[in-house]
Amino acid sequence: MSSQASSSVGRTAEQFRTKLASYLDTFLQQYRDRAEQMSEQAVDLVDEISRLCSGGKRVRGLLAWYGWRAAGGSATDHRIVEAAAALELFQAAALIHDDIVDRSATRRGGLSVHKSFESLHSIKGWTQDGSHFGVAAAILAGDLALSASEECFSAVADATPYAATATSAFQMMRFEVMTGQYLDLVSEVDVSAISAEAMLQRARTVLRHKSAHYTTVWPFEIGAILAGADENTLKKLRRFSTPLGIAFQLQDDILGVFGDPELTGKPAGDDLREGKRTELVAHALLSLDAAGRETLTSALGSEHLNDVSVAEIQDLLKDSGALQRVTTEVSQLGSEALTNLNNLSLDDRTRSEIIDLTQRLLHRKS
Repeated sequence: MSSQASSSVGRTAEQFRTKLASYLDTFLQQYRDRAEQMSEQAVDLVDEISRLCSGGKRVRGLLAWYGWRAAGGSATDHRIVEAAAALELFQAAALIHDDIVDRSATRRGGLSVHKSFESLHSIKGWTQDGSHFGVAAAILAGDLALSASEECFSAVADATPYAATATSAFQMMRFEVMTGQYLDLVSEVDVSAISAEAMLQRARTVLRHKSAHYTTVWPFEIGAILAGADENTLKKLRRFSTPLGIAFQLQDDILGVFGDPELTGKPAGDDLREGKRTELVAHALLSLDAAGRETLTSALGSEHLNDVSVAEIQDLLKDSGALQRVTTEVSQLGSEALTNLNNLSLDDRTRSEIIDLTQRLLHRKS
C-alpha cells in the first residue's frame, strides 16, 4: 500500500473514531446529568466511566463498523456508531471489573477505576476502609457501564430489522466474556497436579472465550448482523476474525510480560504478578528443566517481584523457546487471517482499511 493510500485509510478510520467519541461523550453526558439531578456526589460514578471511555484504540467499535460495511452497510449510517458505542461501553465495564479481579493498580498509564475511587476516599478524608470503598464503587461503576451498554445497544437493534439475531449475538458475547473471566480466575488458583499440557489447553480455552472472540469475532459479527449479513457471509467473517482474535490475545500475553511500561501503561511483568497461566507460560513449562519450572511457578502470583526477578523470568521464557514459539504463532495466525480476508466480498477501500488495522493489531506495542 502506498503511503498516500495508507494515509487515506487512516483518515477514514479516524473520522469514524471521532464520530464514535462524540457520540459516547453525548451519551455519557446524559448519564452525568441524570446523576447530578440525584446528587453531586453521584457524578463521580459516571465521570470514571467517561475517563475510561476517553482512551483506548476503539478496536471493537472499528471492527463492528467494518463488519457492517462488509455486509453492505453504509459507512456513514449513524446506527453503526451507536452499536460501536455499546461495544465500547461494555469494554469499559469489562476493564473495570477485570482490574478488580486482577488487583491491577493501573490502566492505560493512569489509576485503575477502583484505585481512583480509593484515592478519592483519601482526598476527601472519608471514614472506614478506603480500599473497600474503591472496590465497591468500581463494581457499581462497572455495573452502570453494563447498563449503559445495554441501553445503547437496544436502541440501535430495535432500529434494524435484525434485532433478535443481533441481540442474541450481543448476549452470547457477554456470556462468553464473563464465563471466560471466571475460568481465567480458576486457572490462577487450581494449579496443583495440573500438567503443562493441560495448562496449555486450559489457557487456549480462556483465551478464546474471554478475549479472542470478544475482541474480534463478536464485534465483526454483530456489525455484520445489524447490516443483514447471511450465514454464509458470517462464516467467511469468522474465518478471518477468529485467527486474528487469537493472535491479538497471544500478542497481549507477550506484552503482559515483555511490554514496555511506558507504552502499555502497566508495570513490566504484570501478568506474572497476577499469576496468569497463559500459553506463553505453559509452553515454557513444557520445555524447562525442573529447576527452571520451579523458578517460574514460584514467581507466578507473587506481588513482590522486582525488576531483577522479572528480568530473570523473561530470560527463562526466552531460553525455553516459549517466546519464539508464541511469536511465530502470532505471525502464522495473522497470515491465516489475511488470507481468509480474500474470501470476503469487499470494496477496495474497506479491504485496505481492514488490512491496515490487522497489521496494527499484530504488531502493536501497547
